[in-house]
Amino acid sequence: MTSAIETSPGSVLKGISAVICGVFIFTMVDATAKWMSGIGFHPTQIVMMRYWFGIIPVIVALWFARGVSLRTGRPWEHLLRGVLMCGALLQFFWGLKYVPLAEAMAVGFTAPLFITALSVPVLKERVGAHRWAAVAIGFVGMLVILRPGYGTFRPEVLLIVSSAFTFALGVVLTRRLTTTETNSAIFAYTTLVSVVFMSPVGLAVWKAPGGEELAMFAMIGLFGGLAHFLLIVAYRHAPAAVNSPFEYTGLIWGSVLGWAIWRETPDVWVWVGAGVIAVSGMYITYRETIRGRYPAVETETVPH
Repeated sequence: MTSAIETSPGSVLKGISAVICGVFIFTMVDATAKWMSGIGFHPTQIVMMRYWFGIIPVIVALWFARGVSLRTGRPWEHLLRGVLMCGALLQFFWGLKYVPLAEAMAVGFTAPLFITALSVPVLKERVGAHRWAAVAIGFVGMLVILRPGYGTFRPEVLLIVSSAFTFALGVVLTRRLTTTETNSAIFAYTTLVSVVFMSPVGLAVWKAPGGEELAMFAMIGLFGGLAHFLLIVAYRHAPAAVNSPFEYTGLIWGSVLGWAIWRETPDVWVWVGAGVIAVSGMYITYRETIRGRYPAVETETVPH
């Protein structure tokens, strides 16, 4: 259910430009969510508001995709995907409350490793020795960042690890859905399920936002939808193996914003571990691309 990918130089340039812009916007969204947690808003309310305002990009997307049917014979799988995706985002935003932005993003990039591992039992795909080696090396990179047993270990970072795993489950389910469902339907149903699922828990911890705070909530929802659209554009104009390296520019943006706003400075081990994870993820993407197993709908490596 995906569009053919163009391969002309101009098209590839559009794809790379779109992925860089999309990742930058996603990082801004993450930084805003972290800021909102720091001024007293509960992560569940932040996620709820993200999906409330996220309805607007869905309406816009459906308007541009007029004629696309939202009928589905797989409502329970859409429900499960929505729960998984909003659960992953909740864990990610909750972890951001305690973990430096760049470090959280680096750990979040383990999602493609989990996706590859889960594709074997869930999708019955065959994963060769090269990709299993890349998965193992990537998880070593995660351990370099976490350093369990050392005084620098933050238990809260396990929320980010759990978020990456939950997100990977959602992406694996997406691979199954794309055999019969349109991207528009998946996007719409995931947002609607997340609104229904998150509203009761978000309202239970409601804190009334002021005008500026409401604008920041709107930014999280609207810009999150815009960034998602940009990444869809990116993967329609260039192969995943080309775009994938540029998704890791989020580590740069996260470091810059983390230092500028909270004076966070990732230590050398975070950069070493992030580099190992990035190389492993890019290699897995390359291997999956040449086998035609990387659907265009999979346009995020961390939850948003």
